[in-house]
Amino acid sequence: MLLAVVVGAMCFAACSETNSTVEEFPEWQSKNDTYWTNLYNATKAKVDAGDTSWKLILNYSKEKQANTATSAVTYKPEDYIIVHVKETGTGAAMPLYTDSVRVHYQGRLLPSTTYTSGLIFDTSWGGEKFNEHTARAAHMLVSSTVDGFSTALQKMKVGDHWTVYMPYQLAYRGSEAGLVPAYSNLIFDLRLVEIAHPGTALGNN
Repeated sequence: MLLAVVVGAMCFAACSETNSTVEEFPEWQSKNDTYWTNLYNATKAKVDAGDTSWKLILNYSKEKQANTATSAVTYKPEDYIIVHVKETGTGAAMPLYTDSVRVHYQGRLLPSTTYTSGLIFDTSWGGEKFNEHTARAAHMLVSSTVDGFSTALQKMKVGDHWTVYMPYQLAYRGSEAGLVPAYSNLIFDLRLVEIAHPGTALGNN
């Protein structure tokens, strides 16, 4: 599981596709599949045109795959995360899979019936908007997060601010997780604050 999702404090009615009153997430898998295909194609066109504010980043676990004498390695759109760079930091190093980090984050889903901007299912700061003066970064192991999240972290430098789009195949796949329904693409606002190698303590601010 990516992060500890707060459950119970947030109660919303009729979230299930089987609820006869309100379908919060109707045809959810199909909607998420279509969204990802369209976003991937649009992002690839931007990248191919030289737009450096968008990135397609291959799942870290597939980076070292190599062609063989009889077959070439091919990748599908859902093997990538998509990044929109909001700010570029001044840090030089990037986290390793075994490192710990401090990071500000907010995760949301695609728009649904009553959550027209997407349900915020987890956040490290209070309120919907980030406030650098009051927000406290979360501590986490890179290796403790889902593939999409850890892939993003391993390509970030301190000070980077990214919007990261993750296909459900690199998140919770076909399983529910707290407020996150099965087959949910995830959209994260990420700001990397600090990196620590094993045996080194992170700061507390």
